[in-house]
Amino acid sequence: MIELGTKIPKPYPVSLAPMMDWTDRHFRYLFRMISKHTFLYTEMIHTGAILRGDRKRFLSYNPEELPLAIQLGGDNPSSLAECSKISEDYGYSEVNLNVGCPSDRVREGNFGACLMETPEKVAELAAAMDAAVSIPITVKCRIGIPGKESFEDLYRFVETVKSAGVKRFIIHARIAILGGLSPAQNRQIPPLRYADVEEIKQNFPDLIVEINGGIRTYAEIEERLKKNDGVMIGRAAYETPFLFSELDSLFFQDDTLSLSRREILIRMQDYIDRFLRNDTNSKPHFVLKHLLGLFHAEKGARSYRRILTEKMFSDYSRDLLIEATREIPDSALDFIPSQKKNRNSAELESTVFPS
Repeated sequence: MIELGTKIPKPYPVSLAPMMDWTDRHFRYLFRMISKHTFLYTEMIHTGAILRGDRKRFLSYNPEELPLAIQLGGDNPSSLAECSKISEDYGYSEVNLNVGCPSDRVREGNFGACLMETPEKVAELAAAMDAAVSIPITVKCRIGIPGKESFEDLYRFVETVKSAGVKRFIIHARIAILGGLSPAQNRQIPPLRYADVEEIKQNFPDLIVEINGGIRTYAEIEERLKKNDGVMIGRAAYETPFLFSELDSLFFQDDTLSLSRREILIRMQDYIDRFLRNDTNSKPHFVLKHLLGLFHAEKGARSYRRILTEKMFSDYSRDLLIEATREIPDSALDFIPSQKKNRNSAELESTVFPS
């Protein structure tokens, strides 16, 4: 039997945040072509969906996506333990417990960020999950919630949950406002408090502490990594995925030449063909919607998005990607990012990801 707390997660300098309706298996397959090493997460999946729903639909993934963590939502120890074991059997690298989602729907289900009200409950959940599997159990949370928003509250939360064997904490450096703000507003309005996350790392040097929230340039990733073990990127990676094509070179010491966007689209077309052939309930737009941001800020990008948007739902053909890129210049289609040795600080700072 594995002793509590001995399952040490591997540190990753950069990870892709779990995002509902966005980081599904199709986007993760796309992103893995852009970065081979960034740690990926599934969307949050509620335990009820796994235990009572279409398990294959929720848990299947492409082997190329590994390393891959599954994020679970729930507040029942036995259900979370069972789902953790099922996830391990499916081959996931880690199981992450969502203690950060602020949406009203999640709060009504008594999971997500509202669990920060009761650190002992989170520790109970994590301990049950940890006892069921041989892979690491991790937690993603906020720095607090109204009424429990001081650093002392965050310290107590981490200290309590750590006692259940959790070794990796991913902390969004904003409090979560429960009620009154949408999830989008919760990612923008509460002020960022990076110092709180950095102080947690200082106080718990044995933990892997990753920071999330408001990080928009390669230079900012580098700066945050000076005081944290990892940086998690969210919407920017989804909306402008190709901007992240230098992650492996800059942060994972892998200077293997990146794929061009033309090569990515050729591989994605083959992927779509397999997807449509193997799943009778599949639709092209399930995959194509994730390609809309591939040419962000490039000449011809507006035409590309318009053609894809107009035709992915009702007028799809295998030539759609060729048609959509007809106004994209070859220089953009065949561009391969520079490698780490050719980048300087000014260039890193100038690569700004959209808010």
